[in-house]
Amino acid sequence: MYLQRTVKQTIECSSIGLHSGRKVTMKIRPADVDQGITFVRTDLPEYQAIKADITSVCDTTLATTIGSNGSAVSTVEHLMSAFSGMGVDNAVVEVNAPEVPIMDGSALPFVNLLKSVGTRPQGKCKKLLVIKKAISVEDESGTAMLLPAAEFKITYKIDFKHPVIGQQSYHLTFSDVNYETEICAARTFGFLKDVEYLQAKGLALGGSLKNAIVLNDQKIINKEGLRCPEEFVKHKILDAIGDLSLLGMPIIGHFIAYKSGHRLNNRLLREILAHEECWSIVRHFPKEAHVISPLPLNVPAFRVLDAISA
Repeated sequence: MYLQRTVKQTIECSSIGLHSGRKVTMKIRPADVDQGITFVRTDLPEYQAIKADITSVCDTTLATTIGSNGSAVSTVEHLMSAFSGMGVDNAVVEVNAPEVPIMDGSALPFVNLLKSVGTRPQGKCKKLLVIKKAISVEDESGTAMLLPAAEFKITYKIDFKHPVIGQQSYHLTFSDVNYETEICAARTFGFLKDVEYLQAKGLALGGSLKNAIVLNDQKIINKEGLRCPEEFVKHKILDAIGDLSLLGMPIIGHFIAYKSGHRLNNRLLREILAHEECWSIVRHFPKEAHVISPLPLNVPAFRVLDAISA
């Protein structure tokens, strides 16, 4: 049995916005059962509510942006990832800017914020979307798919032509413990030449070594280096968890991705909704989450990745 959860009390944090470079204040309030996650722009004359679901996604360039009736909130994926990782189904998120604060570029500050007040069960089971048949999407560079499985699992492979990154693969069997210990601290990353280009265009004005891993052509320029050897691929998993949470319910299935991103993750969700024969919705699922363990390369999921990345 999976019970819906919300935060026990209102919590608040502030940080700069990644694109505006301006201070953003965010409050997370409890919400009633079956309400889901709702964002509210408190800087607008009328507090426009935006439902955090697949139908609200209006842009996937550089980040995931949701919007409704002319109001939008960008860079929601890290916070949504933290909600998913900590099992929060219902909350109202108030922001006084068009973006979620970037914090340190990972989901760890949001996880710590949620843990500071705790969550409470709400007496009603979550809806769970169980994958029954394989479904996939691809573009010119990547592939994303969901396969039937007894729990939510992620197998992810990235491939960057950079001496520090190269190819990285990682496997995660999802649980709140595994998310907190393995995934949530992984920071976003970018290349110095791209950051300089975006800032010249008036974007990424808040990007810095305090909230991202930044690489030049040869190395990481952050003095502290990486938090873990797999931080690059783990951040892609963090993003994917946030993007997939916009389905509005936990997924029971195996997400396998090669060089996927916000756009392809979003396309996969829309493909799922278009093929009802590939899934069913339940409120009870007996399988308990397993502990995480990176898989050896002869495990089928990695063979799938090797095939699609060949």
